[in-house]
Amino acid sequence: MRNNIRMRRIGALLVAVMLFGVTSCIKNDLPYPRIQPNFTAFEVEGQLRAAAIDSASRSVTVYLDESTDISAVEVTRWAITPGAAFPDSLELEKPLDLTEPKHFMLSIYQDYTWTVTAEQNIERYFTVASQIGSSVIDVNNHRVTAQVPTQQPLDRITVRTLKLAGPEAVMTPDIVGQTVDFTNPVEIEIREFGRTVTWTIEITQTDVSVDLTSVDAWTCVAWLHGQGEEGKPNGFEYRLATSDDWIAVPQQWITTDGGSFTARLVNLLPMTDYVARAISGDEHSVERQFTTGSIVQLPNSNFTDWWLDNKVWCPWTNGGEPYWGTGNKGAATLGQSNTVPIENSASPTGYQGAKLQSKFIGIGLLGKFGAGNLFAGTYVRTDGTNGVLSFGREFSQRPTRVRGHLQYTTAPISRTSTSNPDFTYMKGQPDTCIVWCALADWDEPLEIRTKPAERQLFERDDPGVIAYGQVQYGYSTDGVVEFVIDMEYNSTSRVPRWILLTASASKYGDYFTGGEGAVLDILDYTLEYDY
Repeated sequence: MRNNIRMRRIGALLVAVMLFGVTSCIKNDLPYPRIQPNFTAFEVEGQLRAAAIDSASRSVTVYLDESTDISAVEVTRWAITPGAAFPDSLELEKPLDLTEPKHFMLSIYQDYTWTVTAEQNIERYFTVASQIGSSVIDVNNHRVTAQVPTQQPLDRITVRTLKLAGPEAVMTPDIVGQTVDFTNPVEIEIREFGRTVTWTIEITQTDVSVDLTSVDAWTCVAWLHGQGEEGKPNGFEYRLATSDDWIAVPQQWITTDGGSFTARLVNLLPMTDYVARAISGDEHSVERQFTTGSIVQLPNSNFTDWWLDNKVWCPWTNGGEPYWGTGNKGAATLGQSNTVPIENSASPTGYQGAKLQSKFIGIGLLGKFGAGNLFAGTYVRTDGTNGVLSFGREFSQRPTRVRGHLQYTTAPISRTSTSNPDFTYMKGQPDTCIVWCALADWDEPLEIRTKPAERQLFERDDPGVIAYGQVQYGYSTDGVVEFVIDMEYNSTSRVPRWILLTASASKYGDYFTGGEGAVLDILDYTLEYDY
């Protein structure tokens, strides 16, 4: 009996020793969590507007005014994700040279490289008497070229205006208002912030006294760009390709900048061939033919087509091709859809319009504030309690405005973001709805992420954005009202690849900030193509 007990004790001891030996060899191979540290604020002296912070590309872009020395930018404020390490933080206590991108390392368990760049748009110009067209200013090579007619002697050129740097720059020699010999290129020195840059200015003669340089044809609008001799009556004529009768473009449609001039033609017929030419004095340019675009409306833009997929309301027919997206898939994981159809017995489908509702979805800590939304694009997936969306549908026309009808009921803001950014100061203020439209020429639609650590939202200053417009209401409307979004274009020549049209019952819903009970009814959208 005692032998059995002794053997059992020895066996237990051997097992314990073996387990100790095994566990002593076990390594802690559990991976550290991946938490990306972000810049949440970045401010500098001389900034024109708030910096663009993109957590997806880990980049910060600051926008500087003309008078700021881009090689010595003072950082006045910065912030990063709480708990993150910033070994290079002392670098921000001295001026940054942002003539080239700067790289910084932020860390939480892993290292992440962030890039800080600066954009500084300096107005530069050079004009002379009798100039043909606009000057070409090559900033990288510090070179300026301009043209005058052959009858203008190069040794007697009167310089009207010249600006090649910021407002504090000093030019040597100062040739503005002087008659200068440009038989050979002329060099001038521009001194600014203790640095001197030598610019070369060259003027050539040309036999072409007037030229229609380009035509940007939209749908009911066209932009004509010409150059002629400064001081002469410059303008344009146009006609239908099937007609011989020229129509003079009214002077109120024309803007002039020295020897360059541009006209905005309106009231054109869509999908029609026209011919245009530039006029300077008694001379006219070679004729150019152009064709206007088509009138395109967005599918289901009065939102009569809906179907219910379990708990998810979808703004398209069952089995049909989706065009509009919502956050309903995310909302339905914790509750019910918060973008739903508006019933209308006069509609063949029984529906017309979309009701966007802002509310807390879920229970307690398992819930989250969700703003009712509707957008041209696709809900891609749910990341935890956050959404990943694809904004944009293929589109190549250039509308001048978006017209529609809506009704809004505001509510006091009851849910706010406490960080990145901190919107707690908004609590109790009336919520604001927003409807915005953008045209862009990115290679692919824009991916939107609402997860704070990886947040990526639409930026109206993104280089790929061609046009943008918006309306917003911070109060309850008196029933249904008509709204108009005027599209502001950055370029008349760039052709869009995508249209983004988005509505939200809470303007800051992407930051989980808004008022429970705010409701935005979108009844219809119409694209217009004329001014």
